Amino acid sequence: MPVKPEWRLVIHGGAGVILRENLSPEMEAAYTAALNEALEAGARVLSSGGEAIDAVEAAVLVMEDNPLFNAGHGAVFTADARHELDAAIMDGRDRNAGAVAGVMRVKNPIKAARAVMDKSEHVMFAGTGADAFAEAQGLDMVDNTYFDTDWRRQALERVLEDRARTAADRHGTVGAVAIDTNGNLAAATTTGGMTAKAAGRVGDTPLIGAATYAENGVCAVSATGHGEYFIRVGVAKTICDRVKLAGEPIAIAAGIALDEVATLGGDGGVIVIDGAGTPAFVFNSAGMYRGVIDASGAKVAIYGDE
Repeated sequence: MPVKPEWRLVIHGGAGVILRENLSPEMEAAYTAALNEALEAGARVLSSGGEAIDAVEAAVLVMEDNPLFNAGHGAVFTADARHELDAAIMDGRDRNAGAVAGVMRVKNPIKAARAVMDKSEHVMFAGTGADAFAEAQGLDMVDNTYFDTDWRRQALERVLEDRARTAADRHGTVGAVAIDTNGNLAAATTTGGMTAKAAGRVGDTPLIGAATYAENGVCAVSATGHGEYFIRVGVAKTICDRVKLAGEPIAIAAGIALDEVATLGGDGGVIVIDGAGTPAFVFNSAGMYRGVIDASGAKVAIYGDE
């Protein structure tokens, strides 16, 4: 009898200039608790024999509902002081995928992406059509102000006044990758995008192959960073193709892909899990909110030297 693979879940809560001197002990504790909560939500699915696709959705749902992260409630504002959210999910078994871009009324964009995958013949819906589809599927809908938080509004006002974004204004995507006890892989990514982004701007998060990709036996990827560069490199698919075609370990493949991003002028990070369940965190920014959980326990980290 072949040995069943151990289940494992890896998450990220965004990458960027995350330095100890900029994060109070209280905020550090809050992020650590939030990451652990997301890990535990996914682990409940996997430890009971559930599927990777359900685990990644469960993990990112927790982060969509937590205003610490730039996804769902707590998403950044666009330049016209609204919220436009993107999400994607992919099942490594058959490479089925679903995505939404620029949704403004669906409470949990990752649920909308899952509905696109499960309930439609399509892979991506955008804008009002995506919201209408989500509503037709019976998902919870909210007023756009539901996503508001004071600190994101302050960030918008600062960016509009300064006419410049910090690294933190460009980052904050959340995501998860997992392997279940049957060896199936899955990935999910969700974001509010970039502070003060132009109305209608879509980043890498909902684009299959850019920030999100999963293929059984190869790898699952969720990315966070300066989306325009991740799109141009096709980061997630590049990593999986290097693993699949060149036989590279995931950490090597991810490093090469992020080097391409850096050469073009971007930064960020990825979480990856391979067909055997080996995890990797690779980022070229100062830090990345991240964590991993399996049957042996959970570990979270924030800074680059952890």
